[in-house]
Amino acid sequence: EEQKRLLENRPDQPQNPKVLRIAIIGAPNAGKSTLCNQLLGRKVFPVSKKVHTTRCKARGIITHEDTQLIILDTPGLTNPLKAKRHNLDEAMLTDPWDSMEHADLVLVLVDVSDHWTRNSLSKEVLKCLSQFPHIPSVLVLNKVDILKKKFLLLEIVTDLTEGIVNGKKLEVKSAVKPDSRSSVKSPLQITRASPPESKASGSPCGQEKNQAREGSGLDKSCDFGVSSTEEAQGLKHYGPEDLKDMKGWPHFQEIFMLAALHGEEVDTLKRYLLMRAKPGSWEFHSDVLTSQSPQEICDNIIREKVLEYLPLEVPYGVTQVTDVWEEGECGELIIVQSLLVPRESHKRMLIGRGGKVISRIAQEAGQDLMNAFLCDVRLKLQVEVKS
Repeated sequence: EEQKRLLENRPDQPQNPKVLRIAIIGAPNAGKSTLCNQLLGRKVFPVSKKVHTTRCKARGIITHEDTQLIILDTPGLTNPLKAKRHNLDEAMLTDPWDSMEHADLVLVLVDVSDHWTRNSLSKEVLKCLSQFPHIPSVLVLNKVDILKKKFLLLEIVTDLTEGIVNGKKLEVKSAVKPDSRSSVKSPLQITRASPPESKASGSPCGQEKNQAREGSGLDKSCDFGVSSTEEAQGLKHYGPEDLKDMKGWPHFQEIFMLAALHGEEVDTLKRYLLMRAKPGSWEFHSDVLTSQSPQEICDNIIREKVLEYLPLEVPYGVTQVTDVWEEGECGELIIVQSLLVPRESHKRMLIGRGGKVISRIAQEAGQDLMNAFLCDVRLKLQVEVKS
């Protein structure tokens, strides 16, 4: 009821409010929800190693002083064939596009630890960017801490940007030493995307903006510059034929490198986002952290655990039904949820030998719900076969 009241309340506008709506897009399992949770400072979006954990568009709200960031966490961009395979709703295909229509800035998240996909943006991501070329976009390389050969970042960045950042051609000034073992501590000189002599004067936010960019990359032993002589071609419309031959997007304004799971360099990105905000009315009360209802958060967290502990495609057929949602005598939240599965064999898998699997799911989900709701939670899960 309190969350409902906050969402219905008129936002408590400061004197000079600023706002930025951010769409985060990328392939399934790139780490979008993990990044959202780190930016928010609390876990409100489900996270799992399995693809398509996020099933619908959800908003996270960061309010800092006079600025409100509205983060649109979207399902991973997928195609109809894969959507059918994972029993995904139609919304899974349309929500990312809806988010783009309302965004002031788009973050494209790429998992650099996946050697199969890291050197090219998926066709779905490229199609999405090409439909909205007027929306400023930023490339965010995630899971950089897992990448052992840091010198590969030079190649990855060149491929994903088509060699162009912020309208200027990238120049590799020096390569990373092959034995570099740094984590995500100091920057590739890549986020400036302008010649060193003009970095402060050419930026709308001047030196303050450049300070936020410090640390937004990875390793000072590798250095990207920008050729001031070769300007990139102006913004143009890309048709299906153009996209066929493209691996990257030549209109990214900035590049950030981070490890969202451990929160490394997330603050640098957050500072940058706060500085990109424009004058505009807040959409939410400053106490609101997410547009989701408590029931939605609960469903998402339980589904996350089910995805984690069940093999392959099985969890995508689970239906959740909340039977009890009430406050106990001591102020604790009592939740009873039924998990409906299509087959008896799935029921046995979900319960586990001696009830171990379902007990573990209930225990871990209950702990996450306590952290999300900041109150005691008693969670009971029961498994039934769909009639």
